[in-house]
Amino acid sequence: MRTLEGVVRPYAWGSRTAIASLRGRPVPSPHPEAELWFGAHPAGPAVCLRPDGEHDTDLLSAIDAAPVDMLGRRTIETFDGRLPFLMKVLAADEPLSLQAHPSLAQAREGFDRENAAGVPIDAPDRNYRDPWHKPELIVATTEFDALAGFRNPAITVELLRELQVSELDPYLGMLAGQPDSEGLRALFTTWLTLPDASIATLIPAVLAGAVSRLGSGNSSRFGAELRTVLELGEVYPRDPGVLASLLLNRIRLEPGEGLYLPAGNLHAYLRGIGIEIMANSDNVLRGGLTPKHIDVPELLRVLDFTPADVAEITAPIRTVGAERVYLTPAPEFRLSRVELDGTGLRYASSVCFDMPGPQILAVLHGSIDVRPMGGEATTIPAGRAIWIGDAEPDVVVHAGSSRAVFFRALVPAGPRG
Repeated sequence: MRTLEGVVRPYAWGSRTAIASLRGRPVPSPHPEAELWFGAHPAGPAVCLRPDGEHDTDLLSAIDAAPVDMLGRRTIETFDGRLPFLMKVLAADEPLSLQAHPSLAQAREGFDRENAAGVPIDAPDRNYRDPWHKPELIVATTEFDALAGFRNPAITVELLRELQVSELDPYLGMLAGQPDSEGLRALFTTWLTLPDASIATLIPAVLAGAVSRLGSGNSSRFGAELRTVLELGEVYPRDPGVLASLLLNRIRLEPGEGLYLPAGNLHAYLRGIGIEIMANSDNVLRGGLTPKHIDVPELLRVLDFTPADVAEITAPIRTVGAERVYLTPAPEFRLSRVELDGTGLRYASSVCFDMPGPQILAVLHGSIDVRPMGGEATTIPAGRAIWIGDAEPDVVVHAGSSRAVFFRALVPAGPRG
């Protein structure tokens, strides 16, 4: 077992309080802190700590030094010797980019294509930095707002009509005349490829329509969508991603709820704190709401325009003892939430884990004591995690405080964990 200190990623959309508070650091932090990585991704492997709290090595190096003991033969053979998942705490105070991730076949083809073209791996205009796909699951720990998946086109037609913006009429007609995935593809493609002069006219008209509708005093089923387009338009006044946001499901997750985003799902996280787990990849195709590289043709190649209801992308939950397991089809990861009661008065104060393969337990509240069978306990406070390798004995996890909450990530035994 190894105590892990996560690596902070200081992106501009991050929070100055959430991750610093979780780690027991001064608040506010000097810079926005967007993500806290617990994994073995080459761009930011977690740090392994010695018992005295000093840095030892990083998790990637530790795995490379003893891959069979750390990962197990099944994981090595299935995932080419890599830890197949990356676990993060994500803290968004501002919207992330509008983005999607490729399928495994698309990622391999794109990676090979860019290699053959001589595009450097670290080039800012590179789309595929590895040959892996990136399905992901986000579980809210606070209220969490997101855009995810194309909304039913018939409902989107209602939203566009409610704006009563004459400049939208040609585009409204495109979707009303073909309210299906092909209509969505045509409208989305048209908006993302509009000339700057058209964007400079259309977006202000849409924002004015949203202001008028919200200020009318009449209730609207699209209040959240209209407020979101106004917020995005204020930050990105000439970005066609503002228009694209009108086509997506506007979702609010309550704490404990999760979204599973497979390949091709267009999404943008807006605000909130959550635990994110994904396949261990860095492949992102962006469509807007960002100053970073945008490749519209490549994004269109990977997008799935099939409309999806919110229920279809909400991760179902199965309770297994003290665990709330989030069910997904991803073979790279399984995520569960565990809450322990140190007083023993309300629910379990300990849990035993005996599943083989690599595991990471990340503590979000309180502390836990992790004891291998026949060994000494290791205390893990909030903001840190513990690595349990395949060769480790079974462990018992006790609450180290009156209330302890942690998330458990592992490689599932089957297609749905």
